[in-house]
Amino acid sequence: MPQVVVSGAGPRTKAEIEELIRERLGAHQPRMWWALRTFAPLHHVPTGGPWSFGARGAFTVTRLPRRGHDERQESVRHLVHRYLEAFGPASVADIAQFSLLTRPVLREAVTGFAQLEGPDGTLLYDVPDGPIPEEDTPAPPRLLPMWDSVLLAYADRSRVIPPDLRRLVTRQNGDVLPTLLVDGQVAGVWRPAGGGIEASAFRPLSERDWAGLAAEARSLVKFLAARDPAVYRRYAHWWDKLPQAEVRLLPA
Repeated sequence: MPQVVVSGAGPRTKAEIEELIRERLGAHQPRMWWALRTFAPLHHVPTGGPWSFGARGAFTVTRLPRRGHDERQESVRHLVHRYLEAFGPASVADIAQFSLLTRPVLREAVTGFAQLEGPDGTLLYDVPDGPIPEEDTPAPPRLLPMWDSVLLAYADRSRVIPPDLRRLVTRQNGDVLPTLLVDGQVAGVWRPAGGGIEASAFRPLSERDWAGLAAEARSLVKFLAARDPAVYRRYAHWWDKLPQAEVRLLPA
């Protein structure tokens, strides 16, 4: 059950927060906790071991000073700049998808950034002198974690997730499974298993691709060595709902 720090009163469970809301508003408001969790200035802090938030999420209040319009716009421009450093070139729609800010606010914030025309004619923005790889630049195989921002940072996610795989890796409740990235696109999912990495590919992969994934798996297993090796155990039920795939255990 999620916990939250409220007004410096210490950790509060979801049930306690909902009871406080009921006391103030005089009725049960089941969507209010969702609104607080989504839009309130809260920071999610680790409660488990390294690289783990544990089963009981915790939040801490961010105390933000009231800002004037110019200061708010500067903050938005800083956010846009950081976003484009990571994910640019990108459109206003992409930035809105990632930030949850409105498009009119973002159209003002992107003034002065580099402009490019996307493959479909969409106006894209980027940081000045942002590197743009050549079309034939190889994209090595990668193992992305759950909810990786690369999969969520764009309005058109087909640039990374093939449309026929989107419902497989992005579940109806919003869970985004850990994925195999091959040639820059999602090709399957993975999870720790048997001291290594169990990789499930939804399309045929070359032995060269499998070798690249195996190299990634060896590095990941080393990273997990001092951590909980089954950090995704409570999401294992999703694997029972996946279609037939080529499954390989990539050893450590």
